[in-house]
Amino acid sequence: MTDFPAYLRDVPPDQSTYGTLSYNRRSKCWTIKAEPCVTELAKRLFPGCDGRGRGVARFTAHRRIVGELNWLMQRYPLEIREADRARWESALDEAREYAVRREQARTQPETAEPPKETFSGELLPFQKQGLAFLLASRRCLLADEMGLGKTVQALAFLAASSAYPAVLVVPPHLIRNWQRELERFLSPDGRLRVHVIRGLKPYPLPEADVYIIHYLLLRGWKDVLPGQGFRTVIFDEIQELRHNGTGKFSAASLLSEACENAIGLSGTPIYNQGGEIWNVVNILDFHFLGDWESFSREWCYGYNSAMVAKPELLGEHLRREGLMLRRLKSEVLTELAPKRRLVQEIDWDDAVYRELMKPVAEQLRLLRATDDPSRRALIEDAICQQQRQATGVAKAPFVCAFVKALVESGERVLLMAHHHAVMDIYKRELRALHPGFITGRETDKQKDAAVSAFMSGKSDLVCISLRSASGLNLQQATCVVFGELDWSPAVHSQAEDRAHRIGQTDSLLCYYLVSPRGSDRDMQDALGLKVSQFVSLMGDAPVSPVESALRQVEARERIRRLVERLSEEE
Repeated sequence: MTDFPAYLRDVPPDQSTYGTLSYNRRSKCWTIKAEPCVTELAKRLFPGCDGRGRGVARFTAHRRIVGELNWLMQRYPLEIREADRARWESALDEAREYAVRREQARTQPETAEPPKETFSGELLPFQKQGLAFLLASRRCLLADEMGLGKTVQALAFLAASSAYPAVLVVPPHLIRNWQRELERFLSPDGRLRVHVIRGLKPYPLPEADVYIIHYLLLRGWKDVLPGQGFRTVIFDEIQELRHNGTGKFSAASLLSEACENAIGLSGTPIYNQGGEIWNVVNILDFHFLGDWESFSREWCYGYNSAMVAKPELLGEHLRREGLMLRRLKSEVLTELAPKRRLVQEIDWDDAVYRELMKPVAEQLRLLRATDDPSRRALIEDAICQQQRQATGVAKAPFVCAFVKALVESGERVLLMAHHHAVMDIYKRELRALHPGFITGRETDKQKDAAVSAFMSGKSDLVCISLRSASGLNLQQATCVVFGELDWSPAVHSQAEDRAHRIGQTDSLLCYYLVSPRGSDRDMQDALGLKVSQFVSLMGDAPVSPVESALRQVEARERIRRLVERLSEEE
């Protein structure tokens, strides 16, 4: 392979050297020990360089940093220890292969098709492009807008690559859905062997082609799965791993590192702040974005900040480097009718609201009695949670009346809420409509029955918890109604797209039912900050960095103003 950038060419031999380059197997770092003119330059040029110690510069091993080190050595040759030479040459070959593949993918958009012998189904043109991207990148994030068939593209990758055995890491409520899709696309004749991993306690795994495990079990299998010889890992709804420091994050990191291919699927990889993408990317390609210190310093508003200053630039960087692919329905499904969002103010029961808000008086007393910032923040958040539930309960009967009118007029409705107390009211008030429920309290069999009844036309209403909506395909719906709001715009978008997806034939109406008082107004305002980060990073639309910074400050201020207002009303 010779068609690679100049910075990846061989360093001319037999030159005087300025120091040494070695590899530390324990820390997985490349270390330069050299004259200060070399190490000082390295520390200035390369984000993530560990600058502790004069004449020493350390870099976490990654194919991108290998290219940077090779470029540096063309100006300042370094002696590579004989014990590390084979590792360096292998790492350099990998960096070259990656650079060529990235350039080809950027300049020559290609399509690919899975073999008909192992894949049952037809891909749409943009899905064929997605398959080509997955085959070229191997470690990447497929971030297509929800409803564009990320699951089928991932299955097409398995069929085209034959990279078995594979392990699928999925949310608990999507296990059955993946089983059905595996059978439909990869095993209509029943030849594909699939095993669902059960329980936290490891046991000898039977031979299979595909293993399925949900996120909550990962920590129990942390030390076992990396040694099973999996070639491919697919993380569905990879935003589940957006927070590091958890058992499942650590287990997922080790599993990904042990596999040749690591693919993340999510239409909403960022729920709150743009910095969450650093954790997601680290799972797929460790240190692609450098360490956290350098990432937050260079991409965010300051050291240890999670608010990305220019999310549109970061999103473009990920796409340009071949790590992320995102398409919008408006780009690739021109025949799909657009969503229509309507904000509708609705009545509520003020007496019920006031009764449910009585515990807030004690919380306000505790708030006045403490100056501890962390304790004050906890109490403020508890007050907000109490108000949020009180708001949902107070308007629930009127939400039900609104939904009844929709169903009686011939609409097929997905009703979204958050609190179990609110769902209990829906169950009582809407029982004549025979709704299905997917709230986190149902068995897999009950969830499947609810979906089946709705899709077959036996029921015209499904009540779904906002945070349980991921992975459901309910394109028979004509309306989505939000009886409660969520703090994250990504959750709303994901809920809408349970219906707004391939197979949807009607223009989808999305009703946001808001109360005149309570938490709804504050939540609507606070969502602006998070929208700006999600939309810009994912490439949907740019936003002013100044506006993003202002909203970041204002978000916490809104909570404080809410508490002050409640205190005055007491």
